[in-house]
Amino acid sequence: MARNKYYVLSNGGGWKVRHNDKDYDFATQAEAIRASVDAAHTSGKQGIDSQVLVQGQGGQWRTEWTYGNDPYPPKG
Repeated sequence: MARNKYYVLSNGGGWKVRHNDKDYDFATQAEAIRASVDAAHTSGKQGIDSQVLVQGQGGQWRTEWTYGNDPYPPKG
């Protein structure tokens, strides 16, 4: 089964979430991550394996949250 991925990316002075080729803008990284985790959690509850990935310096990706592996709501 394909995994539903939410990408958190720097966007000039703000942040954005990319999902299914659509972008959603946020003022802070924390807001973008929280919105992504909420959306991934909703998808996960519907039986869709979901994950949040955050792009760091140098273009490296880190997994921030995965449905079924990490607590919801996340700490912080």
